[in-house]
Amino acid sequence: MIEKHIILEDIDTVVFYGVGNAHLQMIRSLYPKLRIVARDNVIRVLGDEEQMTAFEENIEKIRRHILRFNSLREEDILDIIRGGRAKEVPDDVVVYSMSGRPIKARSENQQRLIEAFQQNDMVFAVGPAGSGKTYLSIALAVKALKEKTAKKIILSRPAVEAGEKLGFLPGDMKDKIDPYLQPLYDALEDMLPQVKLQDMMEKHVIQIAPLAFMRGRTLSDAVVILDEAQNTTPAQIRMFLTRMGWNTKMIITGDMTQIDLPRPQKSGLVEALHILNGVEGIGFVTLDRSDIVRHKLVTRIVNAYEAHDKET
Repeated sequence: MIEKHIILEDIDTVVFYGVGNAHLQMIRSLYPKLRIVARDNVIRVLGDEEQMTAFEENIEKIRRHILRFNSLREEDILDIIRGGRAKEVPDDVVVYSMSGRPIKARSENQQRLIEAFQQNDMVFAVGPAGSGKTYLSIALAVKALKEKTAKKIILSRPAVEAGEKLGFLPGDMKDKIDPYLQPLYDALEDMLPQVKLQDMMEKHVIQIAPLAFMRGRTLSDAVVILDEAQNTTPAQIRMFLTRMGWNTKMIITGDMTQIDLPRPQKSGLVEALHILNGVEGIGFVTLDRSDIVRHKLVTRIVNAYEAHDKET
């Protein structure tokens, strides 16, 4: 008789144990000769050494399954423990959301973004609101982190006021800046367990910061995303692009129709696209209205404003 402790890392234990510990009860029933006690993310197992080895191997397969799919069904447990086989992720899926929904390209241009990321170290993705450029970029970063091809994710945005004034918002500087970064938090929360996301942020594995905080840094072993780049100045985007270190990939996203810089300030993204066009190792992807994946009204709103702009 031996005793072992197995620590469940990187996954949501609620998904592993199941509603009302249903998954845990099933695992116990499949290993009647083992005494299995679970508390938080630690499983204590007592029993025969031969069964213990098989148990450890299958628990690791279940952990990897949850890490890939963010979900677990009773059929999955039976397949893994009885058949010893693991479900494969389809080639077109980037990652799975916390609800188990596959996150993948939903248009040709979104697929081009995925391919550009695979083939280049730096990618510019330009398109209208709702075309999926930011969400898909973060999914690619999360995939790289899960597959350990990157050690960290760094997400940044320029804190440019779109009609509001930072000075009138309540709280300290972090409280004032956080609303600008909320869309990035939202995407991450849809792809990573809340507890794990919080832990990664505390350990700086995932970093979310306004663009001004990038100055002086060298960003290595990371996927770095600059969102809303149309609101950078030429000096800011030049500073950001030259932060790139070894084993790093950068994605720069922007929407040319939503430039909030005060006139006559020139957008750094517009200048960068012109200057860097044709540079080897940089990919350029343009998304359009056909790529909008939000509510169908978003497409109509974009069309209406574009028609109005042409008239004026």
